[in-house]
Amino acid sequence: MTEPQSPTSVRWQIVGLVFLIYVLMFIDRVNISIAAKFIMPEYGLSEVEFGWIFSAFVLGYALAQIPGGWLGDRFGPRRVMTWAIIWWSVFTAVTAVAGELFLASMFGVVGSFAIVRILTGLGEAAAPPNGNRIVANWAAPNERAFALGIAISGTSLGAALTPPLIVWIMITWGWREAFYISGAAGVLVAVLWYWLSTDTPAEHPRTNAAERDLIDIDAEATRAAAALGLKVPWRKLFGARDLWLLTAAYVVLGYIVYFYFAWFYLYLVNERGFSVTSGGFYTMAPFLTCAVAGPFGGWLSDRLCQRYGQRAGRCGLGFVSMTLTGLLLLVGASIEDAVIAVVMLSLSLGALYLSVSSFWAVTIDLSRTYAGTISGFMNMGGNLGGTVSPTLTPYIAQTYDWQTALSVMGVLSLLAGLCWLGIHPETEIDLSEE
Repeated sequence: MTEPQSPTSVRWQIVGLVFLIYVLMFIDRVNISIAAKFIMPEYGLSEVEFGWIFSAFVLGYALAQIPGGWLGDRFGPRRVMTWAIIWWSVFTAVTAVAGELFLASMFGVVGSFAIVRILTGLGEAAAPPNGNRIVANWAAPNERAFALGIAISGTSLGAALTPPLIVWIMITWGWREAFYISGAAGVLVAVLWYWLSTDTPAEHPRTNAAERDLIDIDAEATRAAAALGLKVPWRKLFGARDLWLLTAAYVVLGYIVYFYFAWFYLYLVNERGFSVTSGGFYTMAPFLTCAVAGPFGGWLSDRLCQRYGQRAGRCGLGFVSMTLTGLLLLVGASIEDAVIAVVMLSLSLGALYLSVSSFWAVTIDLSRTYAGTISGFMNMGGNLGGTVSPTLTPYIAQTYDWQTALSVMGVLSLLAGLCWLGIHPETEIDLSEE
């Protein structure tokens, strides 16, 4: 009698590659917030002016989310992701000379940096929706949120590694070299991704029948073919109330997260009194918390879905996560002891990341066929929130104080938690009339 064939584990290798891309993506995103300590005095830029540079990146990143997701649905995530990595890596390297480019004579130093960062954001925009498209194609239904949690934890690890790594490079060689090294690493990751990945399990030479059956390969192939061959039902997709509620909550998530990306290091150094070096290490804390919370939140969401249904597993966890985030932000903002404040604020971001995989899994639950497109829409909303945050946060801090700026984030998180109560991931968006 023939022994049943054990599934191969290629799907987890593909998820691991997405994890690596997300690590790179966030090193290239956060490095400028560390380099700002050196760039600002060199060019005489204020915090508000540098906030515009932060916001420029997020604006380009936000506006290209839907096109990036649609390209992945239409042409496949393997090619789209490859070119996206190369694009943003080139402009990451160009950031090193943005202050001396011809653009500086036309638009000023702030304008030149802003344009380069917008172009960097346009490239990075394709990564999250195409990572989601890959998980939709490759993950088994009961492993989906966990796979997303692993992939998304790459963003946390990248953000955690960046402060000490970039500080060390800047002290050793200079801030410009940090951007050159990051750009070169990106080209290598792009080559690795194109060499080892495929759009679907059916195309990969190392998947066996058992793994393809586990992933539900027939349904995946049918849906992928439909996405390639049919017109995108824009009105139906973007008329869905669930998607708008999900996106509204993600706007708040983006607003909060970009405080940590853009200002947390400078908040610790300038407001809480940490040194340049110790601030770099303490800045790791919230992102290391997220690196654990992301996969755990994904695993927990899948288990809750299996036991209690998708509404409890996705929406219940999302509500608890954002409520806890808001409460911890309010506590962290008000505590006088700097180290305890770091602990509370780190736990706050970790609590927020418990729900990140649920956000992305719901976009697949609502429409697996168009998962790249609708996750791009959701992520656009999150990054429009992120566009506002780097400029509005220091403005509130200068007008009132940093405690107020952080408390605003806490209240917004409590309100965003309520959005989860109106979402129904157990029901796909009805596309039948399109």
